Amino acid sequence: MIEMPHLWTRRKIIGTMALAFGAPGAFAEQLTLTPRQTEGPLYPDHLPLDTDNDLLVVNDGITANIGEVTHLSGRLLDPKGDPIRNAVIEIWQVDGNGVYIHSESGDAEKRDKNFQGFGRFLTSSTGEYYFRTIKPIAYPGRTPHIHFAVKMKGREKWTTQCYVKGAPQNEKDFVLQGIKDVKARESVIVDFAAIKESKIGELAARFDIVMGFTPEDNH
Repeated sequence: MIEMPHLWTRRKIIGTMALAFGAPGAFAEQLTLTPRQTEGPLYPDHLPLDTDNDLLVVNDGITANIGEVTHLSGRLLDPKGDPIRNAVIEIWQVDGNGVYIHSESGDAEKRDKNFQGFGRFLTSSTGEYYFRTIKPIAYPGRTPHIHFAVKMKGREKWTTQCYVKGAPQNEKDFVLQGIKDVKARESVIVDFAAIKESKIGELAARFDIVMGFTPEDNH
């Protein structure tokens, strides 16, 4: 059983999301399935000791890391818009210096040791997930992105990536542009918006993941 030490309480999460997005609304149209994308070669080969959903606090350290603080949230849904609960969502990304927590990531000596680089969260009864991280940055060959993995009992690991709306590198990124369906491609491009009430320049991003099956399909 995977332990999920939630450093951010449910009340904090809901409050932050409400500031950024307002009250949740109903789905207006048929949902677009989130396209499956490559895991990539740099999933952590040695997981950090700290794997919770707050990537900005490493082993209770208080030293500031490099990057724009981002509240990343969303829901894991089936094609009907119903929540998928008790699924493990993992994210991983480069730090503010463009380095992954992987032994073959370039410029490993520049890695920001105050950034966790990887986190996990167990989806709630409403399918919600939440991470506190940094806005992703570009590195040679790739546009800014965050890797996602969804793990569910009885199913193989499912992976995708989310991207920053307006990033100039998006047009030439081979992974993003490999999604030929326009709606599907747009569904993984996310607005990293300033939180007006934040005094430290925090951002909020919402990325709902719509799977191509219902939880009942596992039976």
